Amino acid sequence: MQRVLVTGATGFIGKHTLPLLVDKGFEVHAISSKPVQSDNNYIWHQADLLKINELEDLLAQVSPSHLLHFAWYSEPKKYWTSPKNLQWLQSGLNLLEGFKKNGGKRAVFAGTCAEYEWKFAKYIENITPLNPSTLYGTCKHSLQTILDAYCRETRLSSAWGRIFFLYGPGEHPDRLVSFVIRSLLQNKITPCSKGEQLRDFLYVEDIASAFVSILESNVVGPVNIGSGKTLAVKDLVRIICEKVGKHDLIKFGNLATPPDDPKDMVADITKLTKEVGWAPKYDLDTGIKKTILWWNNRLS
Repeated sequence: MQRVLVTGATGFIGKHTLPLLVDKGFEVHAISSKPVQSDNNYIWHQADLLKINELEDLLAQVSPSHLLHFAWYSEPKKYWTSPKNLQWLQSGLNLLEGFKKNGGKRAVFAGTCAEYEWKFAKYIENITPLNPSTLYGTCKHSLQTILDAYCRETRLSSAWGRIFFLYGPGEHPDRLVSFVIRSLLQNKITPCSKGEQLRDFLYVEDIASAFVSILESNVVGPVNIGSGKTLAVKDLVRIICEKVGKHDLIKFGNLATPPDDPKDMVADITKLTKEVGWAPKYDLDTGIKKTILWWNNRLS
C-alpha cells in the first residue's frame, strides 16, 4: 500500500483531501500542530513543522512514499508580508530533504497564483512571467524553484499546484465569500469595492480533488489549479445576494480597490485537464449554495 503524508491536514484544503486519498487506496498519515484523535481512516501525528527535530523524527517514523504539502502561514491580510513566510520556506526545504532521505517517491506542494507577475489576463505555466510582488509570493516561488532543481538532481518526482481563487465551507470568515455570506445572514450592511475585477473562483473540494489527481499522475512541474473561467467579483457577490435574498445590504463602492490589485486573473488549466485528466465536480451555483448552508448552520 502506498503511504501518503499530508501536511496542513486540518486546514481549509488539506482536510478535504483525506477521504479522497483513502478512496484511492492510500494509507493516510495526517499532520496537525494540535492533538487529533486517530480513527480507522487516517493516522494522525502531532508535530510542529517549524521544529526540524520534530519534522525529522516524523519522517523517519512514517517513511511516506507520497507527500501532499499544504501547511503554510495563511492569516488573511497578514500573510502577504509576514516574516513568517521565511520560516515556512525553510520548513518546506527541510521537509523536501527529509522526505527524499526516508524513501519518498512523489511529492506535490501547494503554490499560489501570487507567484506570477500580475499584469496579464490569462496565466499559463512556464509561459507567463513569474515575478511575485509580495514576500508570500516570493517565498512560495523560491520553494518551487528549489523543488524543481532538487528533483532534477535526485530524480524525485514532484509537481507544484498553483492555486488561484478558492472558496467554500470552513474558509476564514474574513475572506470575500465568507465575509459576504456571514454579513448578509446576520443582516449587516456589507461594504464592497466596485467589484469590477475579474477572477477565477473554484470550490474548495474541487481544489482538493485536483491535488489528489496531480499526486496520482506522473505530471511534473507547475500546474495551475482553477476553473479556467472569469467572473467579476461584483457578479459573484450578486449571486450570493440572490441566494440569501438581501440585495439592499450590499454597498458596492464603499471599499476602495487596492491600487495594485490586478484587473483580470484567470488560470489556463489545459495542463490540469488534459495532462492530469482532472475535471471539477461542482459548478459555481452548487458551491455557493453549499457554502451558504454551512454558514447558516454555524450562525443559527
